[in-house]
Amino acid sequence: MVFSLRFVSNRIAASFMGAAVLAGPACATDEIQVYNAEIAEPGQLTIQQHANFVRFGGKTPALPGALVSNGSVNGTPELAYGVNDWWELGFYMPFSIQDKQYWSDGFKLRTLFVSPHAEQRNFFYGINFEFSNSTPRFSQTQTGLEVRPIIGVRNADYEFIVNPIVDIGFGKHGEADFAPAARLARNLDKDLLVGVEYYGDLGRIGHFDKLSQQQHTLFAVADFKVGKFDVDVGVGWGLTKASDHLVFKLILGYAFPVPGQNQSATPVPASFGPATTTAPSQRRGFQFSRLMP
Repeated sequence: MVFSLRFVSNRIAASFMGAAVLAGPACATDEIQVYNAEIAEPGQLTIQQHANFVRFGGKTPALPGALVSNGSVNGTPELAYGVNDWWELGFYMPFSIQDKQYWSDGFKLRTLFVSPHAEQRNFFYGINFEFSNSTPRFSQTQTGLEVRPIIGVRNADYEFIVNPIVDIGFGKHGEADFAPAARLARNLDKDLLVGVEYYGDLGRIGHFDKLSQQQHTLFAVADFKVGKFDVDVGVGWGLTKASDHLVFKLILGYAFPVPGQNQSATPVPASFGPATTTAPSQRRGFQFSRLMP
C-alpha cells in the first residue's frame, strides 16, 4: 500500500531516524501513493509493483552506513487481500538498488479499514495502520508504525483526497513525524485520469523542521489501463533543498478473480491508494468509472 523525498514515504528512511536525521537527507522510499479507501473485494487477492527512480536526490547519508537516494531505484511488491467490504490486509518487501547492488529493507504489514464501497461514494474515509521491520541501511530504528487517515470527496469529474500521515519510530532514536500527502485528479475519459499529488515531511511533531529542512514534493500523475493491468505514472519535483529534486514513479496493479465467481481477472484500478476498480473489486486506485446519479 502513495514515497524518498521523504514525501509520504520517506518514512522508511527519515521518519524513523530520530534525532540523528534532524534535517539530513534520507534514503529513497519504496511506495509513493495517496490512499483512496478503495479495497479488494472479500476473498480477492491483488498485487501491485511499486517502483521509482530518483534522478537527482540526496547525496549525503542521514547517518553512517545509510543509503542515499540519489541515483537509486526503489520499490516493493505489494500483496493485498480483501477480508470483507471494509477491511483489507497487505504485505510488502521493500528494496533499493544502488550502484548495481540490491538492498532489502525488511518487510511491512498493514491493515486497512475503510468506508464500504468507497468507489461508489461522494465522501469516503478510512485509516491504515502499517507496521515496518526495517534494516540498518534504511532506518536507525528497526521497527516503526505508520498511521494514515484517509479523507476524500469526489464527483463524476474530480476527486480530492488527503492522507495526514503520522510516522512513528520505536526505540531509543524513535520519534513521531508528520508526513502529509494529498491528491487532486480529474477524469478525462473512462480509462484515463490525470492529476497532481503532494508529499511532504515536516519533521517531528511538536518541533517541526525549518522550511528549508522539510521535504515537499509535487508530482504530475496519470492513471490509465493497459490490457488487464492498471498503470500509475508520475514525475515529481522537490520544492525544498532537503527534498529529492527529480523523481519518476510507476505502479502496476492487477486484481485476481474472486474465488467462486465466473469471471476473468480484473485490473487493479487506477486511483492507487488501496485498490479500486471499475467493478467493485480493484484495490487502491484510480476511479475510472464515473459515478452514477
